[in-house]
Amino acid sequence: MIAVIFRAFGRRVSFFDKLAALNYVFLLVLVLIASIGVLMLYSTAGGSMEHRGWAQISRLSIGMGLLLLAVLVDIRIWIKIAYPFYFFMLGTLFLVEFVGYQSMGAQRWLDVAIFSLQPSEPMKIALVLALARYYHDLPAERIIRFSSMIVPLALIALPIVLLLRQPDLGTAILTMLLGVGILFLAGVRYRYFISAILLGLMSLPFIWQFVLHPYQRQRVLTFLYPEQDPMGAGYHILQSKIALGSGGVFGHGYLGGTQNHLDFLPEKETDFIFTVLAEEIGLMGSLGLMLLYSIVLLFMFLIAKRSSSHFGRMLAMGLGVNFFLHAFSNIAMVTGLIPVVGMPLPLVSYGGSAIVAMLFGFGLVMNVHVHQSIGAGSAANLDLR
Repeated sequence: MIAVIFRAFGRRVSFFDKLAALNYVFLLVLVLIASIGVLMLYSTAGGSMEHRGWAQISRLSIGMGLLLLAVLVDIRIWIKIAYPFYFFMLGTLFLVEFVGYQSMGAQRWLDVAIFSLQPSEPMKIALVLALARYYHDLPAERIIRFSSMIVPLALIALPIVLLLRQPDLGTAILTMLLGVGILFLAGVRYRYFISAILLGLMSLPFIWQFVLHPYQRQRVLTFLYPEQDPMGAGYHILQSKIALGSGGVFGHGYLGGTQNHLDFLPEKETDFIFTVLAEEIGLMGSLGLMLLYSIVLLFMFLIAKRSSSHFGRMLAMGLGVNFFLHAFSNIAMVTGLIPVVGMPLPLVSYGGSAIVAMLFGFGLVMNVHVHQSIGAGSAANLDLR
């Protein structure tokens, strides 16, 4: 491994060349989104940075450091360590079951020195890396074979099983959708997806009765009929809808949200922070944030399209799918389009592992762009010897 790293480093361009090749417009959009998140946390704390604001900035700084590291490391090294990184993260996810600590009824975190790690967040990045490596190695004519799906399906299934044991159904579903999205982008035959959808539909009664925990079934029922328990299970989504509606087109003004400052909104720093933004800045502010998210997605898929290596294409597209699923699931959740699943809004919600992992993923995407721009990541150079 050391020999591989030195060989790769010996062929790469300078640190300053890579910095010059960075997509600074892309980076600026990410900083703008993160700044919106800090402003919203300042509002949720009643006009104070002490409660969550400074902690958020420190975590964003760590994430930006990892983003820069991900950009500067030669892309051939990321290919080499894709599988080891996957199994390392899988090991940390496995450790959660034995030494993880509980919070809010779930055991999902590890104490690592001075911070808490939620392994499920970097696990998704590791899954994208591993699947990108697999399809980079796989000849194009073998992608359509059913036998070629065994390894990627195993890579997807292993973390899902561990996530369901925590239990973390929301992240398990998102991980499954992420894996399926990458299989689709890799060119797997449509008939396999159709068969899987039909099998899933037929399995719904079994899943409802024997797989879902009682509280998870209650979430589905609350999603369908939130008014049946307005002060209990339906409180979160009903208050969210009230705040969304009260914001109107232009909102009550920054720091002027009544649902926010009168503490009617639950989990307003994390899962429901989009509702705070919608109440204070209104529909126009909400659309503005979604526009910024759309620009990020556009950058990611343009980088994927321009990549001359299959690994780079799959990596950028896979991380784009991961980002889209996070953003969509949070916004859909707080607007009542899907059940409440506890998914943070990317770069906006208060958090640690989710923010750092997401910025690390963006660094990998920028790595694809940088090495394509300077010619160090062409298909000819991505040998695995």
